[in-house]
Amino acid sequence: MRSNNQSLLGTFTGNFFLLGVSDRPWLELPLFVILLISYVLAVLGNIAIILVSRLDPLLSSPMYIFLSHLSFLDLCYTTTTVPQMLFNMGSSKKTISYSGCTVQYAIFHWLGCTECVVLAAMALDRYVAICKPLRYAVIMNRPLCQQLVGTAWISGFGNSLVQVVLTVQLPFCGRRVLNNFFCEVPAMIKLSCANTSINDATLAVLVAFFVLVPLVLILISYGFIAQAVMRIKSSKGRSKAFGTCSSHLIVVSLFYLPAIYMYLQPPSSYSQDQGKFISLFYSIITPTLNPFIYTLRNKDVKGALRRLWERSWRLFQR
Repeated sequence: MRSNNQSLLGTFTGNFFLLGVSDRPWLELPLFVILLISYVLAVLGNIAIILVSRLDPLLSSPMYIFLSHLSFLDLCYTTTTVPQMLFNMGSSKKTISYSGCTVQYAIFHWLGCTECVVLAAMALDRYVAICKPLRYAVIMNRPLCQQLVGTAWISGFGNSLVQVVLTVQLPFCGRRVLNNFFCEVPAMIKLSCANTSINDATLAVLVAFFVLVPLVLILISYGFIAQAVMRIKSSKGRSKAFGTCSSHLIVVSLFYLPAIYMYLQPPSSYSQDQGKFISLFYSIITPTLNPFIYTLRNKDVKGALRRLWERSWRLFQR
């Protein structure tokens, strides 16, 4: 297998050879169909959420400002990885250029860290809405929301920049076979032939900061929310309060559990075979599910989507 890979690398000089999701050729066609359908659903679902959050006047609260940014992040997530993967599945040359690989893991890392902070900001919004409802409009004003979103994007970019600067300096000694379907920082570090202790330590520290700190803030917020909800005497009021938080909690679980498993395990125990399936989960499955989670469990979003469809249909009939 190694000699075959070396001959392939001789043909595709300067490129990385991606082994893909599975090493079983008969699975490529079913996977191609499933991933194509998932990608179309993710794109349509997230674009719909962005449109209704921005265009519907009834969805002007901070909650939907954060939701539109989350949908934009998910849309970028899938577009960063899935088109390249689908192209490689339909091609005999399953490669990606070095520059393309660098851009891919830089953007992917940027988006991931940004989403961690956005999810924490959404938890803060739910905490203020439930625990301090009378001051909600004053505390969660538009300038504060813009500052939180800006902090998320800037901090995510800074973290990605550090990882890119460290990763591009790694030598690969002719190793160009990447056991994954896209370029990701842990897989690139694993591929290097040099001492990667600095890269491993930096990745662990920064990712731990971006994963654990927002996660702790989310858990603290929901601890206060649970206390406030339990003090509500009406069962209908408790149900409504839990309903506004359940969608966010599901999305947090789908995002954080794979990320913790992927990035916070010791480098020695990192398995590329396991890693690429975890990467597949949070790069395509989670972004595909998120719009449906928020749509199916949120009456306001369902109403806004219905109104958007009705307006579009009336315009189409004219």
